[in-house]
Amino acid sequence: MSRITQVEVFPVAVPFARRFVLGSGAVGAPDAAPDQAAAVIFVKLTTEDGVVGWGEQRALPSWSYETAETMAVVIRRHLAPILLELTPFDVELFHQRAAKRLSPAVSNGFPFARAAVDVAMHDAAGKLAGVPVHALLGGKVNDEIPLCSAIGVGSPDAVREHAHQSSDYPAYKIKIGGDLDADTAAIRTVAEVAGAKPLWLDANQSYRPSALKQLLDRTADLRTIHCVEQPVPSTDTLAMQRLRELVDVPLAIDEGSFSAQDLARVIRLGAADLVVIKVCKSGGLRNALKTAQTALSGGLEILASGLTDCGVAFAAALHVFSQLELALPAELNGPELLTDLYVEGLSITKAVATVPTAPGLGVEVDEERIRAESIDLLYR
Repeated sequence: MSRITQVEVFPVAVPFARRFVLGSGAVGAPDAAPDQAAAVIFVKLTTEDGVVGWGEQRALPSWSYETAETMAVVIRRHLAPILLELTPFDVELFHQRAAKRLSPAVSNGFPFARAAVDVAMHDAAGKLAGVPVHALLGGKVNDEIPLCSAIGVGSPDAVREHAHQSSDYPAYKIKIGGDLDADTAAIRTVAEVAGAKPLWLDANQSYRPSALKQLLDRTADLRTIHCVEQPVPSTDTLAMQRLRELVDVPLAIDEGSFSAQDLARVIRLGAADLVVIKVCKSGGLRNALKTAQTALSGGLEILASGLTDCGVAFAAALHVFSQLELALPAELNGPELLTDLYVEGLSITKAVATVPTAPGLGVEVDEERIRAESIDLLYR
């Protein structure tokens, strides 16, 4: 087995092609200064045989607690020493040792940092074995994954323009921010453009139960609303439970469920109809699949998502979600929202992504660009 001999970390301020706002605040914009741009952490693992594995995750502290600084320090200071004792195939052993070194309190401990490493391990393992990552996970059942357009919080004109530009997409995910009038207008605006296509509402914790009921009462005539994602704060699982009694639209949990254990509690409380699975919050690929199996055993449907991935993590998500039956097209919005990606080899045609089949993640990483754009986190 080829042991890991080097771990490198590259923070990069990745530019957005358009302004993107969630219920919890702005994520990125084309004109953001380098010290205000959302940072992405790239990880490069090298084995004693010279095989390289790449990982990536976005730092988004307005969504979860990890920052670019904490991710870089955790990987360099705490996870790298563990990795230098392992091979890329020792994924479960890595997570066991990482959890012992950085003990999680309630759910996953530093899942974004661990996910970046986990993706890199799978990439290297696939290359060493000469198989795509999905083969390491049990094999794909879907060759292609339709994508969902992500419409950020904005004015009706901006929302309408984005929806028209996304006309190839088979579904729309609409970000809502807690303003009843503005959110009602946004939903109706997208519905006019979308026609019969399904609408996936995402509040990012910005609503109270009573206010959400008012919003859904105002839009009750729209029969294409498929679900509402994480309307209340992530810590208020009981509010999700109460909401299922108040409203008729299915509820999806996202920020309130990071791990399979989290989801088991949600199911026990009857607090959701669907779960959003992200590789980043799961802490890695196999952990994401563990959450999926928990969902299926508890009767919940699965939604696929990411955090505006830049190519490496996007490819990793394709490998994971190629195994699952999804309730809606996957909201993997990096190709839609970023100026470009940091990889070559992805195939996306009319909002449908092809699952890579080359060894590892199946993409070629632009290492020269990543190194050139790597930033010093001391000023951030």
